Amino acid sequence: MAEGGLYKDLTDGPTHRMLRDDLPMKRSGLIALLLLLAGCSAEKGIIDRDGYQLDTRHPAQAAYPRVKVLVIHYTADDFDVSLATLTDNQVSSHYLIPEQPPLYQGKPRIWQLVPEQDLAWHAGISFWRGSTRINDTSIGIELENRGWQKSVGGKSFTPFNPAQINALIPLAKDIISRYHIAPQNVVAHADIAPQRKDDPGPLFPWRQLAGQGIGAWPDASRVAFYLNGRPSYQPVDSAELLDTLSRYGYQVTPEMTPAQQKRVIMAFQMHFRPARWDGVADAETQAIADALLEKYGQG
Repeated sequence: MAEGGLYKDLTDGPTHRMLRDDLPMKRSGLIALLLLLAGCSAEKGIIDRDGYQLDTRHPAQAAYPRVKVLVIHYTADDFDVSLATLTDNQVSSHYLIPEQPPLYQGKPRIWQLVPEQDLAWHAGISFWRGSTRINDTSIGIELENRGWQKSVGGKSFTPFNPAQINALIPLAKDIISRYHIAPQNVVAHADIAPQRKDDPGPLFPWRQLAGQGIGAWPDASRVAFYLNGRPSYQPVDSAELLDTLSRYGYQVTPEMTPAQQKRVIMAFQMHFRPARWDGVADAETQAIADALLEKYGQG
């Protein structure tokens, strides 16, 4: 058969042209029929599953999202060791951000180790604003950071890489937006476990993040109001300060030893007054606590 043969005859003939011209009309009619049938068989709010149907038209009012808290940590180790630890069977976190995140298509890469809907074991024994088992209600972000080393003055903390913080900011914003996390519920690991933890430490830029809408920060004018002209480091009654910290959200119990009470004050200072975090109750710490309590309310 000559080149083109039967195929040429069919495609060039009037019958093919008629079929070709009718095809869009027939296809449109078929799509309309399928949509009509789908509308008849599917009801709004009814989800068809294999072997059963779900009626989702009556959502309960007494329903709350699992995630209410965002916890920031440092790993106290390098990236490879941190990744190995966080993917082992002893501890886990939802996210891990390298000290120097690699860039792909101009964007920093972050490691997600646990899906957000799943529970990760990052908080441990913890307490915040009347709640325990913070693992159950939180998302954890680990930052590769060496943590602290012993020094002549006590502890010397490792600064955070600006590139790492720049990667953290959009991630934290997304999480806060998705779960409507309140500013006072963006916390340090030390805030929820002050007797065991120091992370992310006094060099973490909480004030910078608060300026980006991530976490709580007191209004300077209200701190000045509560300071009321007193010297910043003037001693105050530690029982009064601890009562304010307890009302704000920290765990304070009557049986705490003086050393344990100092750890609570120190955790608060590392977060909100990092210039001096000696655990001593002073006027500026009290003023900051009062300003935060006024702004964000009791836990």
